[in-house]
Amino acid sequence: MAEVIAQEKSGGKQKKKLIRVDMTPMVDLGFLLITFFMFTTNFTKPNVMDLGLPAKDPTHKQNDKVIDVRNQVTFILGKDNRVFYHQQAAGDLNKNNLKETNFSGINITKTISEAYNNAPNKENFTIIIEPTDDANYKNFVDVLDNVAISKKERYGVTDIKPWEKKVYEELTK
Repeated sequence: MAEVIAQEKSGGKQKKKLIRVDMTPMVDLGFLLITFFMFTTNFTKPNVMDLGLPAKDPTHKQNDKVIDVRNQVTFILGKDNRVFYHQQAAGDLNKNNLKETNFSGINITKTISEAYNNAPNKENFTIIIEPTDDANYKNFVDVLDNVAISKKERYGVTDIKPWEKKVYEELTK
């Protein structure tokens, strides 16, 4: 409760009263209200994407199953919202067969389905996503969304290989 203490001063002709209000209960109430609203508010939930990565098989040998280049498509995410793709081995990749597309959902899904239809062993078809250091997160999520739309189960995210980076840098100069 607020406390009012009145004292009379007799220093002149007029008597002055000093008023003192105790603010301790008001401060306590303020902190109680702040605490109440902090605990009852809804905090924003982070948006996460489930990648569903498989566990590593301890019996798996390194060179058991090498994926043929025709059974995969590799997307390289670059700067300035550019995306490149290829289906080439290390020695065969050059500026002419590193193709560029855009982040329109139709184009990426179409590229995935064309590569899937041309794959000799469809059950081993794999999509590889390689973001460069200049790529942004939105483009990475866009490609993952298109992989989910195309309903392909096998995909991987990895760093860009040195031989791919060399060709990529030649194209983006």
